[in-house]
Amino acid sequence: MKSIQKITEGEVVAIDGKTLRSSYEESSDQSAIVMVSAWATTNRLVLGQVKVDEKSNEITAIPELLVMKSATI
Repeated sequence: MKSIQKITEGEVVAIDGKTLRSSYEESSDQSAIVMVSAWATTNRLVLGQVKVDEKSNEITAIPELLVMKSATI
């Protein structure tokens, strides 16, 4: 990751949230799993992912993802 970070310094890192297909469990009324990812657009590589808390939203998971991302650099 450090070598790629040097190559792509200043490049765009996209933050995106996705709901995992077939993760909703109707029988137990479990909510669908939502993940937030940091994506290095130049190298087409996922830099990190965080699962969104069940009673939360993507916006609250982004700071956690950014802290995790900055700890790896």
